[in-house]
Amino acid sequence: MNSADALLKTLIANGLEVVFANPGTSEMHLVAAIDHHPEIRPVLGLFEGVVTGAADGYARMTGKAAANLLHLGPGLGNGFANIHNARKAKTPMLNIVGDHATYHLKYDAPLTSDLDGLAKASSNWVGRSLSPDDLSSVGSQAWLEAHKFPGQIATMLVPADCAWGETDNLGPVVENSGPLKVEDKEIEDAYKALSSSENAMLYLGGNFLDEESVSLAGKIATTTGCRLATDTFVKRHRRGRGITKIEPIPYFAEMAEEHLKGVDTIVFIGTKPPVSFFAYPGKKSYLSPQEAQLIELSSPYQDGKYALRALNDLFKGSKIDSQYIPNEDINMPTSGLLGPENIGLLFAGLLPEETIVCDEAATSGFFVTPHAWNAKPLDWLALTGGSIGQGLPLATGAAIGAPDRPVVCLHGDGGAMYTLQALWTQARESLNITNIIFSNRSYAILKVELDRVGALETGDRAASMFSLDNPAINWPVLAQSLGVTGYNVTTVEEFTKALSDSLAAEGPSLIEVMI
Repeated sequence: MNSADALLKTLIANGLEVVFANPGTSEMHLVAAIDHHPEIRPVLGLFEGVVTGAADGYARMTGKAAANLLHLGPGLGNGFANIHNARKAKTPMLNIVGDHATYHLKYDAPLTSDLDGLAKASSNWVGRSLSPDDLSSVGSQAWLEAHKFPGQIATMLVPADCAWGETDNLGPVVENSGPLKVEDKEIEDAYKALSSSENAMLYLGGNFLDEESVSLAGKIATTTGCRLATDTFVKRHRRGRGITKIEPIPYFAEMAEEHLKGVDTIVFIGTKPPVSFFAYPGKKSYLSPQEAQLIELSSPYQDGKYALRALNDLFKGSKIDSQYIPNEDINMPTSGLLGPENIGLLFAGLLPEETIVCDEAATSGFFVTPHAWNAKPLDWLALTGGSIGQGLPLATGAAIGAPDRPVVCLHGDGGAMYTLQALWTQARESLNITNIIFSNRSYAILKVELDRVGALETGDRAASMFSLDNPAINWPVLAQSLGVTGYNVTTVEEFTKALSDSLAAEGPSLIEVMI
């Protein structure tokens, strides 16, 4: 059989269901193999950053990898930013990158590059096929590596002749061993530390912000009186009415430092001690109080849920105090101009239960996020690696991974321009996504950072580097040109109608909100 077909059969046997692709000549036999297997859903992205970001969203919602089909070094390079975000989220991802035929590489053709170097820079594991006979076994190993708990980036490099050759070999079906064990002594130490502390914090992250985990944390906090916290940007966080509220620490270093001030004990589960996003003159990089006892009970690679259950058993926690549960009151306005003071209330009040929110709102998130705790139960997916342009692709993949749930993407206008091609894929796949673009016509976060790093006094030329208003981007027209219904709203009434109509529609919509 054709080796590309053998690879796809192997991956299907291991659980592959979706291929996100932006292929080229070197991948044509892999494209043909997709056509031979109708159980695979092929999804075309018009830019590789859409492909890799969508695979991240898909995996966050399903818990397993899609396959990304990418073209040579430049294709992998184009997808790098959202591979980086997925790597920081510890998302399972499988990249299949075509390369020149083995005998063609020596001629240094125009698209030849250091593909192995690029792959190693963006991946946790890299494998290269050397012949048609080993291609499927490399595929099995790549699938295994991608799914090592809690997930990682696996990239397999496929020379064209290794994909078009003939073989009788299929790769094995593999099984992952799951998370690493947490030692009972570590749990006992954490129990003693939380029991004896007067100002402790239980700090959750990674894969342990699902409803069971946050509920266990709420029971522990009720028993001990400890505070609860999580990372600023998280992989997937269960939130909403009736669910234990675990707030992210603030983005800005000095605010995070103040938030943690006075805490004498921090127990970490599924994450590590927080650091500031950047270095700033005269400000701390390591944010935990210097005098605090730090206990890393469970790393991201260990069984944090076991640790939470065992810890709660020791405390005999059975209920969650109301102080850890969000206030369900949302006083939604019914009329007036739309602005920072009311958009968060409207957003939280109008979201249906089980919405998936993909958040890259940047500075505009300050208007929305505080109110979203009071929304009906939902899942919140954030920009984990800080590389902007993730939100629209992330929402695209999340909608494919959870087709029965509405998806809402919150996005700043500057970041959305990085991967706006995702709108075309949303329309092509008829995905139920509402994209809310906060249009302040600037890279507002960079204006803030310019001041914070203590840059020298600046003028109009520096300011022009952050401005998006010359020419102004017409988001509704841009959306419509890509097959997505577009709205521009300025009042409460217009936003209410646009969001309600978008959530009820079968396909994607975009709402531009002027901030």
